[in-house]
Amino acid sequence: MSIPRVGISGLAAYLPPYRVDLKDWCAWTQSPWEKTRKVVGHGFRMRGPDQSMYTMAATSAMRLIEQYEIDPRRIGYLALGTESSTDNSAGAVIVKGMLDEALRAQGLPPINRYCEVPEVKHACLGGVYAMKGALRYLALEPEDQCAIVISADIAEYERGSSGESTQGAAAVSMLLEKDPQLLEVALTQIGSASAYRGLDFRKPMLRHIIRKDSLNGHHQDHPIFNGKYSTSCYLDQTLHALSDMFRKMQKSAAHYYRDLEAVFMHRPYHRIPLTSFALSYLFALSQDSGASQAELERYCQAADINLAAVVDEMNAAPELFALVQSGNLNAVVYPLSMELLRTFRRSAAFKEIVANKTGLGSELMKEVGNAYSAALPAWMAAGLEQALQEGRPLAGRNILATGYGSGDAAEAIPMRVVEGWEQAASKIRMAQAFEPVQDLTREQYQNLHDGGYCDGLAATPNREFVIDAIGSSVQRGYADQGIEYYRYVS
Repeated sequence: MSIPRVGISGLAAYLPPYRVDLKDWCAWTQSPWEKTRKVVGHGFRMRGPDQSMYTMAATSAMRLIEQYEIDPRRIGYLALGTESSTDNSAGAVIVKGMLDEALRAQGLPPINRYCEVPEVKHACLGGVYAMKGALRYLALEPEDQCAIVISADIAEYERGSSGESTQGAAAVSMLLEKDPQLLEVALTQIGSASAYRGLDFRKPMLRHIIRKDSLNGHHQDHPIFNGKYSTSCYLDQTLHALSDMFRKMQKSAAHYYRDLEAVFMHRPYHRIPLTSFALSYLFALSQDSGASQAELERYCQAADINLAAVVDEMNAAPELFALVQSGNLNAVVYPLSMELLRTFRRSAAFKEIVANKTGLGSELMKEVGNAYSAALPAWMAAGLEQALQEGRPLAGRNILATGYGSGDAAEAIPMRVVEGWEQAASKIRMAQAFEPVQDLTREQYQNLHDGGYCDGLAATPNREFVIDAIGSSVQRGYADQGIEYYRYVS
């Protein structure tokens, strides 16, 4: 069976205007600013009192439709990837209803009535899984249809927790088509991996039953997580997904990495994708021969680590869930490899292979914070826009995207930039999505975080969706308790 060319033709983003400056936050919490700046970033966004994941998702999708002049009647697949949904029944159809109403108000046709509307949940990987489903839909769809995949999330952590500085909120919508205008995805070569990790990152609903707390409709969903263990899960599962991708591609991993133009990965905070990609490059060297093995040996000699011991460790398959069962969540997975990584970071190859290839869009992403499922597509949007601004000749070049979802799964997605990509990239407008912006005071941050409301918020909604009301009726003939009603502010 011949599979048509499928991929990404456009991206559009929405960020709420309310920003926490991490330098200010460090002063509020007596946290080290230099470490936070290097490891995490510069700031993060918070949703406003009249915003939810659904309003952000719909606003980004509306922007995508407008910026790329999409005929809504061509949309045959509208998917939502999120872990922030607040309805355990309906999903993407909520966003479809919001878009249909706004489109009709502007004299435009609604989205195709025969459109599929799945919601996909798997922590931060929901958007990637939704994209994969949309690409498969397009590969089998005989008519001239397109797909929109929305990745939208609100990342909130308890104040005082180790994750507090890595909060964020954003939504990114992707236009997927046959004969894509931006990035062609090698659908049959996507690498996959999954394994149950127990306490990696969870949101059991039982927490809310036990606490019986309420935020007047401003639902908070702080995760259960274990920092070092969750980091180990991220690194380990990403390595497995990349290994599966290379198995399908039947290519030398080390050669592929050297040939890459850019790498985009799931980004809970600034440092971890650099660590993950650097580690995967060292693993690639161990699986190659000749010059690659010699390169790995040089790093081992500089670190005073036995080469054979490192290679044996890299060929092993640690059982991370056993750490949970033994109560040893702070154990370092691949300890020799992680020690070797510290030496590799000081090499010229690290700058050339890792820092340079993960550099596109990286500075702008330091202002996004952790956006869960939206983090990867946001980085892709920022990176492609920067490449356009700098006049980089990307056509025909390979790009790697790696998604990860705690819980625990990963996807490694090989892509190629298509000829004429510049026109589609010019419509992304990622930098514009950062405006308007209002830096929050300490009191505003705490009130907005803890209660969903605060005084002095100055942003005025403009061409975006807001929560207009929340239903409260429990009458037998008409019940709408807890259901959000939305309005498009044009």
